[in-house]
Amino acid sequence: MKIEILDTTLRDGEQTSGVSFAFVEKMHITRLLIEDLKVDRVEIASAKVSEGEFDTVKKVTKWAAAKNHLDKIEVLGFVDNDKSLNWVSNVGCRVMNLLCKGSLKHCTEQLRKTPEQHLADILVVLDNAKKRGITINVYLEDWSNGMLHSPDYVLFMMDKLKDTSIKRFMLPDTLGILNPVNTAEFCREMKKRYPELHFDFHAHNDYDLAVSNVYAAVDSGFNGIHTTINGLGERAGNAPLTSVIAVLHDQLKVQTNIVEKKVNRVSRVVESYSGIRIPNNKPVIGDNVFTQCAGIHADGDNKNNLYYNDLLPERFGRSREYALGKTSGKSNIRKNLEAMGIELDEASMKKVTDRIIELGDKKEIVTQDDLPYIISDVLHTESADRIKIVNYSLSLTHGLRPTATVRIEIDGQEYEQTAPGDGQYHAFSKALWKIYTHLGKSKPMLTDYNVSIPMGGRTDALVQTTIAWNFNGKDFKTRGLDVDQTGSAIKATMKMLNMIEGM
Repeated sequence: MKIEILDTTLRDGEQTSGVSFAFVEKMHITRLLIEDLKVDRVEIASAKVSEGEFDTVKKVTKWAAAKNHLDKIEVLGFVDNDKSLNWVSNVGCRVMNLLCKGSLKHCTEQLRKTPEQHLADILVVLDNAKKRGITINVYLEDWSNGMLHSPDYVLFMMDKLKDTSIKRFMLPDTLGILNPVNTAEFCREMKKRYPELHFDFHAHNDYDLAVSNVYAAVDSGFNGIHTTINGLGERAGNAPLTSVIAVLHDQLKVQTNIVEKKVNRVSRVVESYSGIRIPNNKPVIGDNVFTQCAGIHADGDNKNNLYYNDLLPERFGRSREYALGKTSGKSNIRKNLEAMGIELDEASMKKVTDRIIELGDKKEIVTQDDLPYIISDVLHTESADRIKIVNYSLSLTHGLRPTATVRIEIDGQEYEQTAPGDGQYHAFSKALWKIYTHLGKSKPMLTDYNVSIPMGGRTDALVQTTIAWNFNGKDFKTRGLDVDQTGSAIKATMKMLNMIEGM
């Protein structure tokens, strides 16, 4: 059995507070969803929103038509005679998802119409769409409340619409009120009464049950599922694509067209465009979900993978990591050393382990990239740093651009440059890269920049800056700790410079 996936990140996901995608972003996400992830359908907008949205959707449909993807592009429309149809037609789209009322309360109190009147209005839109060659799918908005409180209304609408030109009936849990038990009950009732119809389920996550309800809907025979990247959506969001495909593939053993190896990259792109960060513990795509912290887990992994499940990181374009901290133990540390090609005797291992535990007790974050520095420190070897800061000066003046003067030492030779920037760290970076350009040295690309400031408003608290880099195709992160935000970023940058010397 193959389940159809409609992704609505660009329509329902854009209803996340503070999220709005520019044309270039919407175009890029559409391409990633269709060509990389192989999503079956993409709902990209609502009709009649704005002139800017009109122009954006028109450009997306032009691209889709050229790539033979036009039937995968869908727009939400309304029961408004032919106004939404005109909009959809004028942007070059061929599929409209018609928003109808799925509960008596919505019909009578929001529309101020009887069920018969609402039905008559829907039939007018269907007739107009047929004349224009536009395919119609129907949302029964608030269907979950309809099944709970006015099932006769839902069945009335379904009985009257089942033999029309509607291609798919899309049933939303609009307010996220269902649970897996009543989701299964209601979905089975729909499939039993209308076995020939195509049903989609559209879950919201208000009770953190969206993925569980998706499971229940598919297990009950539904044909399609609506998702968003990273679970974006109004209030608590929608069912996240990554969790949904893991559950469908592993728990229900059903197929989709989704390419698992692409999900992490697409999630990171949407994270960047939306500004909504992915929680570290979010299943499948969170930074920590393939990280073993306890030493006993690393030991078990060495003994026939005792702590593995079917969610292997390689499936999703990732790799397993072993955290370093006070609970690590020798097994975690040894796993990290093996990955770096470093061997230590037992006495040296004990010293390194003790230092990592000591740092963990101080709540400092230790990464694999920090290991060479720790080893160098505890074994009293000479510093491996080939590049060192001699000094730097940062100037911040009201009305003038920040300026930085930087002097660094590379293999014993000192170099100095000055540069303006849009901020103090930007100025520092520009001065640094002027030195690198003069020396003909390659520069990394900064891909993410995150500052962690402790709660409580203390101005003397340590600030941690984590910077993600890409150098020669390798992604890695470095961290710096300092009472000054720019100072912590500079420390992270110097760690990076010494790391890439060996790449």
